[in-house]
Amino acid sequence: MIVIKGIAASPGISIGKAYVLEDEEIVVNRIELPKELLRAEVKRFKTAQKATYRDLDAAESKVLKLLGKEHAKLIDAHRLILRDTLITKEVPQRILRESVNAEFALSEALEAVNQQFEKMEDEFFRERRHDLFDVGKRLLSHLLKQNKKTLSEIDHACVLIARNLLPSDTLNLHETKILGFATDLGGKTSHTAILAQSMGIPAVVGLSDASRRLKGGDPVILDGDQGMLIINPGPETIAKYQRAQQKSIQDERALESLRGLPTATLDGKVFKLEANLDSPEELKTVVALQTDGIGLFRTEYLFLNRANPPYEEEQTKAYSSVAKALDPKPVTIRTADIGGDRLSQLGIDGPKSETNPFMGLRGVRLFLRHPDLFKTQLRAILRAALKGHAKILIPMVSSIGEIQAVRRLLAQAQVELQSEGMETPKKIELGIMVEIPSAAMMLEAFLSLIDFVSIGTNDLIQYTLAVDRINEHVTHLYDPFHPAVIQMINHVVQVAHKKGKPVGVCGEMCSDPHAVPLLIGIGVDSLSVSPRMYLRIKQVVRGLRQGPLAKLIPKALDCSDSDQIRKLLADQGL
Repeated sequence: MIVIKGIAASPGISIGKAYVLEDEEIVVNRIELPKELLRAEVKRFKTAQKATYRDLDAAESKVLKLLGKEHAKLIDAHRLILRDTLITKEVPQRILRESVNAEFALSEALEAVNQQFEKMEDEFFRERRHDLFDVGKRLLSHLLKQNKKTLSEIDHACVLIARNLLPSDTLNLHETKILGFATDLGGKTSHTAILAQSMGIPAVVGLSDASRRLKGGDPVILDGDQGMLIINPGPETIAKYQRAQQKSIQDERALESLRGLPTATLDGKVFKLEANLDSPEELKTVVALQTDGIGLFRTEYLFLNRANPPYEEEQTKAYSSVAKALDPKPVTIRTADIGGDRLSQLGIDGPKSETNPFMGLRGVRLFLRHPDLFKTQLRAILRAALKGHAKILIPMVSSIGEIQAVRRLLAQAQVELQSEGMETPKKIELGIMVEIPSAAMMLEAFLSLIDFVSIGTNDLIQYTLAVDRINEHVTHLYDPFHPAVIQMINHVVQVAHKKGKPVGVCGEMCSDPHAVPLLIGIGVDSLSVSPRMYLRIKQVVRGLRQGPLAKLIPKALDCSDSDQIRKLLADQGL
């Protein structure tokens, strides 16, 4: 028996036979070209860029369906790489300057950057080179007209062993019978590891030379909890890990028994626990969970990978199917939180690119600039509200003027529908996402215009702490337990409750068992979590006492750093 210690990247245990993935080498030769062909070569490279953009659009659609909007930001990061001067300027200049083929110019540019990455001490930053190579590999495949092999071709249960897996490779794992994977390279902060965690696939990375020490068919145990790969395990070791697997299955079955039970604390405080919905494909899962409703129905998927905006009928059908399936439980439909770069793809004039799209023309800002686009979605939601309990949620709100403008458009949409002989609901609830500090600080002025509040913790943390989560230099500063974040959430809840307005929370903070006690103590009315985490978070809430947690919050608000808040919770056994 051989035990190789690596880095625990995604929890879980896999027992099976190894499938060793051979390195897919792309051989690039230097070809010197006559000057009269250089312009055509640059054009060929730009054609490959366009094809790669299409690849990323398709990948984004897959990520949205599988994992949701937050992980789709990975594709935005890849788009930024594709727009980087390294690609857009350096490669064409190298083609013209050195009279070489596009493949060679690209590979030389990538190697130069790789050498810079190798010199960096920060592990997170070094890991970002895999994103660069992912984009580069896509480009080379188009230039060489190679059909990329996918892991979906593996048709039997196995533990995948590889030198390295790029994020695009990992996205295909859900289509396979792969039980887990181990790689020689990679770190816990790599996008490959993050995707594995989100997809619930056990993974160990950073094993150095495992792919060379194994051959296909070798029996292995992959321990994603401890970060170990065990080769040729003995009978006792196999039995030990089989028992651990069995316990994990029993724990999952215990969660299943929570379906339909109220989300109530041990001292009787009842909370609404709702689910996030990224696309109708997840609807059956959400209904089966017997949730208290859908707290966040993301509608971006309707606007992706198409040459024109979705028609009103298409949107109405999509929203109605969800509202009807959940009726009488509420479905909170968020208007599309797309960026300005999407407009040109939809045949609408818009910015070609933005330096920082996450703080640019997106959400309600974009839709108010294109009122016809916005009104179409509002009309569709109003029509869908007749099929169930639909609510409207507006993203990226930063000022009272935006809410007033939305109210005017909503009223216009209602009058138009009625004038066309269509029935509309007498009243539809309108809420805002509080994800920008200005909205949190000005909430009291907003409350007379809205019916409910939804705190989007992912962006609120990002904007409060000025931390771009896909920026490798500062991602370690993204901290849900930062005192400023806790104080801001508490402020929003207290201000809203004084006016009798309910407050829900959505975002990854809701799915963190260590953070949920803080939200329960602060007194939020509802949590909206991913379907994958729904029963686990219900279990957490049902094991808490709201009274003692509420008394703990003033102490948390007095803490000066996140470590003190974490210790405060740890001292209570949380």
